[in-house]
Amino acid sequence: MPSKVIRRFFYVPDSRELTIEFVTGRRYIYSEVPEDDVRAFRAAFSKGAHFNRHIRDHYECRELAAGET
Repeated sequence: MPSKVIRRFFYVPDSRELTIEFVTGRRYIYSEVPEDDVRAFRAAFSKGAHFNRHIRDHYECRELAAGET
């Protein structure tokens, strides 16, 4: 099911970094996210609710500037 708040996300297992792009266009990289947590996020019916409960405020993050990859 498409999310109303999360446009897309991708995960780099080697660095354990989860990048999330919100529908607002803002992008954040979350550090040291275990692969199991990403699997649960991917499988969640509501990505936004899962993000709020299990990722936001649980992992260190930084916002990417426009055009930054």
